[in-house]
Amino acid sequence: MLTVKELSAWLNIKQSTLYLWVSENKIPCRRIHGLVRFEPEAIQAWLKSFEVGPGKPFPLPTHDDTRDLDQLIEAAKSEVYTRHGETITPSPRMKEEQHGAR
Repeated sequence: MLTVKELSAWLNIKQSTLYLWVSENKIPCRRIHGLVRFEPEAIQAWLKSFEVGPGKPFPLPTHDDTRDLDQLIEAAKSEVYTRHGETITPSPRMKEEQHGAR
């Protein structure tokens, strides 16, 4: 069984990241009387789950998917920007000036 310190060194990530993943159940672990431990075999299997195997390419969007995505992006932009590319919401500085003018 690996400790948080050992696994963080093996994966080259911060110990705090491991504790976060443990708290969010994102990584397989065992809790033994308040201690967190990791089984190397379970970690190897977990790491393999992120691999994209041969013959399993990432699915590319179809033409319809792309059009729908473009429409979604345009709708989101129109909610935030004016026709001239300026944001609709006032900046924090403008908000301060408005509140100070009362």
